Amino acid sequence: MSPAVIIAALALIIWAYLLLAHGGFWLMRERDDLDEPKAEPTVWPKVTAVVPARNEADVIARSIGGLVAQDYPGDFRVILVDDNSDDGTGDVARQAAAELGVGERLKVLTGSPLPAGWTGKLWAVRQGVAQASLDAPDYLLLTDADIAHSPDNLRKLVSRAEAEGRVMVSLMARLTNETWAERFLIPAFVFFFDMLYPFGWVNNPRHRMAAAAGGCMLLRRDALAAAGGIDSIRAEIIDDCAMGRRMKSQGSIWLGLTDRAVSLRPYRSIGEIGKMVSRSAYAQLGYSPWLLAGTILGMVLVYLSGPLLALFGHGLARWLGLAVWIAMAVSFQPMLAFYRRSPLWGLALPVIGALYTAFTFDSAVQVWLGRGGMWKGRAQAAAELR
Repeated sequence: MSPAVIIAALALIIWAYLLLAHGGFWLMRERDDLDEPKAEPTVWPKVTAVVPARNEADVIARSIGGLVAQDYPGDFRVILVDDNSDDGTGDVARQAAAELGVGERLKVLTGSPLPAGWTGKLWAVRQGVAQASLDAPDYLLLTDADIAHSPDNLRKLVSRAEAEGRVMVSLMARLTNETWAERFLIPAFVFFFDMLYPFGWVNNPRHRMAAAAGGCMLLRRDALAAAGGIDSIRAEIIDDCAMGRRMKSQGSIWLGLTDRAVSLRPYRSIGEIGKMVSRSAYAQLGYSPWLLAGTILGMVLVYLSGPLLALFGHGLARWLGLAVWIAMAVSFQPMLAFYRRSPLWGLALPVIGALYTAFTFDSAVQVWLGRGGMWKGRAQAAAELR
């Protein structure tokens, strides 16, 4: 048996496993508009949203406006932690809330200087949670400053948490998908995330897999405190998945796709998407050069070997390579349907995989150069490495 046949057969075995035994990740069955709780709480719990923001004046009016206007029957407040912005973020947020006639729902907290050992976002969240806890809410809604929420989002989140006894309910916000670069790469970003952390396994209380999406996380405040609070993940670059692990140690969690939380952050070029991925990719590998090398080899085997053999191989190797290419294209179809993109994008998954491999390598380079985890002018990987 030739080396080409062995490589193609191995890649096909891997894709057979991914399609048949990896938590059904590619089917995209975990959505907040499917299997919704039929009953709402008889008594609505108290909720406080915490929003960390640093120089978000361009999007904060829409995100805060959507939050303060939530159609939530219970006690609900919003705390915006202005992390030393110099673009008037806090003032824009106050004005947005006032124009909607619900200015009393919003409190803008000026953040204190960043201490050593913390990432900027988590330090802002820590301050917001401390302020929120003074009113003893039942739940905390941790959400990003560039996320827009539909009016019923909080009601649906709380209903699921209460009906299913979840200590955390998290939504993978729909990312922008309008520019050519976004259409090319964004659906795959969510696809790869679901592959790394199959949502079905995350939502299964008996499975150890845990994850979350940082753009929208509803947490029981007492469970968060029992898990060690924000302090327990203070230096994590991939803070949402770290939070998921902490919260799952306290009870059942749920993660799914949504149309009710939408990212307002556009990515106008492949380079901008690359920076977004590079910010955390090497942290996912524990900053290990050995895992980096293994990941690159694995990506070449899984995403490139099959299509290359289908195009340039001969005999059985070509047919096996074609089967690999078809398998990966099929696996991508539900995600493409969710993002309302042509099924033909499935054929481009090998090229997309190659680009994400390059982003991962660039992530390691940025860490080696001292610029790892760059966010809002801060190299946050330095805190985690220390």
